[in-house]
Amino acid sequence: MKRLTAIVTGAVVAAASAVVAVVVAHPAAAASLVQVTNFGNNPGGMQMHVYVPDNRPANPAIVVAMHGCGGSGPGFYSGSEFASLADRYGYIVIYPSAQQQAGFGKCFDTWSDASKRRGGGSDPVSIVSMITYVQQTYGGDPNRVFATGSSSGGMMTNHMLALYPDVFKAGAAFMGVPFNCFANAADYAPGSSQCTGGNMNRTPQQWGDAVRAAYPGYSGARPRVQLWHGTNDTLVPYSLLQETIEQWTNVFGLSQTPTSSDTPQNGWNRRRYADGSGNVLVEAYSIQGAGHSLPQSGQAAVAIQFFGLTGGTPTSNRPSTAPPTSAPVTTRPPTSAPVTSAPVTSAPVTSAPVTSAVVTSAPVTSQPVGGGCRVSTELTAWNNGLVENITITNTGTSTINGWSLVFTLPSGQNITGGWNATYTPSSGQVTARNVSYNPTIAAGGSTTIGFQATHTGNGGKPASFSLNGVACAVV
Repeated sequence: MKRLTAIVTGAVVAAASAVVAVVVAHPAAAASLVQVTNFGNNPGGMQMHVYVPDNRPANPAIVVAMHGCGGSGPGFYSGSEFASLADRYGYIVIYPSAQQQAGFGKCFDTWSDASKRRGGGSDPVSIVSMITYVQQTYGGDPNRVFATGSSSGGMMTNHMLALYPDVFKAGAAFMGVPFNCFANAADYAPGSSQCTGGNMNRTPQQWGDAVRAAYPGYSGARPRVQLWHGTNDTLVPYSLLQETIEQWTNVFGLSQTPTSSDTPQNGWNRRRYADGSGNVLVEAYSIQGAGHSLPQSGQAAVAIQFFGLTGGTPTSNRPSTAPPTSAPVTTRPPTSAPVTSAPVTSAPVTSAPVTSAVVTSAPVTSQPVGGGCRVSTELTAWNNGLVENITITNTGTSTINGWSLVFTLPSGQNITGGWNATYTPSSGQVTARNVSYNPTIAAGGSTTIGFQATHTGNGGKPASFSLNGVACAVV
């Protein structure tokens, strides 16, 4: 374990039930991302966006999808595949936007005393209020509520499963940490964090006790847990995957030895921990060679399958492969308002919260930027490391279909991992190219990419950027 980055990061239900939510939206012919205000008890001061697919059952499942530090709900919507999969499988997605400042921009609160107690306040209470709103407004199924997230959002996934085991059926945490890993806000800092700095090694019993203490006396069913981590992740260290496995297997009373291990896809090593009836209660994926860059293409689909939302049987212990991903997965451009981003915790890292309520897509063309582009950057540097977010805005009149952003890193900087784009080479003049799920940027729309890098003393930003050969304004 090395250091954290900007990637780190029953009373509640009753409190939300009496509140009438106000939906800020415009008429739309197709499903779009909608911002909801006044959704209920909101001690975390969070923002809420919801994606409701046009085709869904009367009582759809609910997936809470959470961004990383410095990101936002609309950014995670546009930078991950959960909304596209919702179109396919008919569940509703809640995208919370964190507002807590933790030195890296806005992160989900997994460190305060209030956040570690059921009904204690802060972000967990706000998130449960959002779930209650969706259940009351759209008939969301209270028996099929799931949590997922990347980095800070992955941390909050484990957090919510510990605090509200009666609310969630299962969760999938990408690059998270165990529940109660952070002692306080001061520990949520790169270079000095006990949680992510290489000094966190508790026993399975200690980790399990932390979860049991979050909801004293609870004896009901616990949500199943899926965990993901890249073996080359040095921001939220890969070693924390094992600590999280130890936590949840202890909670379930399972052996530390997996009941099965396999490689469902090249580079994906999976360990499964099942009970005596063969029900897989904990599932852990080690992604070989991956840094802080999850979920990658296809991995969200595996999480949705684990939740049981694809029509499969998620609890059996028989070997299985990932669900088919050949169906088109379309990215959803963020809102038209200009977006700025803060340093992020997660991959994918996304844009900061926006005020516009509806996300719509423009016709896709193969034209270059045309009218121009604008780039804004947010950077956090420490010792010999840094994390940088880059938000690209299409200021032209045509949708960009396929993009590459060129910039030159300051001398001594070397990219060690990135998200929402591929980066070549790792130093000097770098070209960042779109990945499969974010090839388009609508006119007036934005997308956010980011990377982790080492430096030898110069932790500065690139001075200029060009998008598809056109120089961008830098703000």
